[in-house]
Amino acid sequence: MTMIFLGTSSGAGKTTLTAMYCRHLSLKGKKTVPFKASNLSLNSFVTKDGKEIGMGQAFQAWASGIEPMGDMNPILLKPSGDGNIQLILNGELHSDISKGHPMDIGNATREACKAFDKLQREYEAVICEGSGSPAELNLRDRDIANIGMVRERKIPAVLVGDIERGGVFAALYGTWLLFPDDLRPYLKGFVINLFRGDAEILKKGTDRIEELTGMRFLGVVPRLELKFPEEDSLSRTDGKLVGSDVKKAFIDNLDTLLREAEKSGLDLVELDKIAGN
Repeated sequence: MTMIFLGTSSGAGKTTLTAMYCRHLSLKGKKTVPFKASNLSLNSFVTKDGKEIGMGQAFQAWASGIEPMGDMNPILLKPSGDGNIQLILNGELHSDISKGHPMDIGNATREACKAFDKLQREYEAVICEGSGSPAELNLRDRDIANIGMVRERKIPAVLVGDIERGGVFAALYGTWLLFPDDLRPYLKGFVINLFRGDAEILKKGTDRIEELTGMRFLGVVPRLELKFPEEDSLSRTDGKLVGSDVKKAFIDNLDTLLREAEKSGLDLVELDKIAGN
């Protein structure tokens, strides 16, 4: 069982929704693991065996009830200034990337698929997170985390749109429209994140997106004053944590978000069907 959350933009809520869905499956008794093929972030986490991964994947691991490990984020890109980027491959420093020394996309893709396949052999559910937006046309030939993984491993996808940015329907339709033609059938549904109020007011828009794309509207995730780990400059910095145990506070917040999302009508049953449960 597997699925990938893709965003209409950076900061749309992929990390949190992936964690929330991992938590849902874990509470159902599924042996669940998160996965992000490639991550661009300075906010990293060192696992117990010394592997460096994105903080978001550590958070998602805790949500799944397991310890973070290197296979969850095989490619971590850490900007180091002046256009240079450190490549952390399989949890260890591999090389510096620059204009004159680009990353070997073929090798990186193979390593990402190798990590994914290992997790798929060991877990019942591998829940993936994309990176940024899959509609960046100038980056398509280097897009491992989104289009690359969908193409290489035929992973069904759910689009996440952030309504607070405005133009959420245009973002959802535009992302679907710019997705490679042969891969569009893998876009199974969409979620609107950070919504406030009565979701019924969205019906004309969500119905039209369903008509235009064939994707199913899976519901909304409400905006709550809850803090979660941050990966990039577009992450929200507000919200609150309660107690001195930060890990427990994050999970308590996630449980609250999961309960409120269910109350708001998030269709977890359909999400389970998409993932192949």
